[in-house]
Amino acid sequence: MPVADPADSSLLPPLFLGWFAQQGWCPHAHQVAMLEAARAGAHALLIAPTGGGKTLSGFLPSLVELSERPREGLHTLYISPLKALAVDIHRNLERPLAQMRLPIRHETRTGDTPAAKRERQRRHPPQILMTTPESLALMLSYSEASRVFSGLRAVVVDELHALAGTKRGDLLALGLARLSALAPGMRRVGLSATVAHPEALAAWLSPTGRSDAGDVRLVTGRSGAPARIRILETAGRLPWAGHMAIHALAEVYELIRRHGTTIVFVNTRAQAEIVFQELWRRNDDALPIALHHGSLAAEQRRKVEAAMAEGRLRAVVATSSLDLGIDWASVDLVIQVGAPKGVSRLLQRIGRANHRLDSPSEAVLVPANRFEVLECRAALDGVREMTLDGDPPPPGGLDVLAQHVLGTACSELYEELASMAH
Repeated sequence: MPVADPADSSLLPPLFLGWFAQQGWCPHAHQVAMLEAARAGAHALLIAPTGGGKTLSGFLPSLVELSERPREGLHTLYISPLKALAVDIHRNLERPLAQMRLPIRHETRTGDTPAAKRERQRRHPPQILMTTPESLALMLSYSEASRVFSGLRAVVVDELHALAGTKRGDLLALGLARLSALAPGMRRVGLSATVAHPEALAAWLSPTGRSDAGDVRLVTGRSGAPARIRILETAGRLPWAGHMAIHALAEVYELIRRHGTTIVFVNTRAQAEIVFQELWRRNDDALPIALHHGSLAAEQRRKVEAAMAEGRLRAVVATSSLDLGIDWASVDLVIQVGAPKGVSRLLQRIGRANHRLDSPSEAVLVPANRFEVLECRAALDGVREMTLDGDPPPPGGLDVLAQHVLGTACSELYEELASMAH
């Protein structure tokens, strides 16, 4: 059943209660409910708006357990749909670990991880590992997979709504089934923003594949302050066609000048490059403005992410590479250039501003042409009425199953079967 504030924090050890007090925070009810589910050994799905401490809710049971019963070996696996999100969560986790002096090693393992570090993680894995569905599939194909994952206690899948129903989600679902075989006592934890079909996510998370199995606890966080969203009414002529919105970029630049830190979201990488160049051409104030998308070199992306986290940038132009879960409290404005392509997607991007549950996010939609004005107005109506879009996850693809079988055949399971055959 949904859980509402206020929270009973008696389940939190004194060390953690002291840390919450030191930050000026009180535990949310959904954070305590996730602790209760973990202590009962139950799988859990948390659905909460941005700014409600979802990610901390997923990690909190693992941190408490490792503080009370320290151990070596992989304890918790964190799965992110974005490499940038895995890196950001790793950075955000450093503060509580350091402030509470918890001797817990946490590392990332993505396609950007150097080969030497990946090899060391295979021999001596950290207690908490942040990775992606693709990297997990690769790790499960290693001959030492059973040794690395046999002591796994929890898997935390962040931004589950962005994975369920996709081929990446199908690959992850198969990976979770394999992990459950290697570590039978493993808990599954899903974290998601507000979605149209929560029962479908519960079915995806359940080892049974059914929402009515009763093995997944649904925890719902309270709603946050409603966002302030408006459509930019450009002073220039709004064209009938085109999708780059160059006509409005002078006004976009003025919005950046008047705010502290802004994320300018676009829909394609080509649009990101053009919008970034046009903003720089108008940047007579030499504001620090950066670019972020998946085709950039890993080092360049990491530099941009670190600069945003430290508050050294005034704006970043980004594609969907930054629209999930990134927690930069300094961001006070989100600008969506072009039609948002869906209510759920718009809410996800708006949530990157302010990132606090009790303060409204501010966003500006910039239609690139006159027809996109209608799309923007429809999206605003959808946000106001919370009519979320998105279909329930379809059945998994057989091509993904074939890929998973091939990966399994590369592991020690195949070697064992081959030796038995001989």
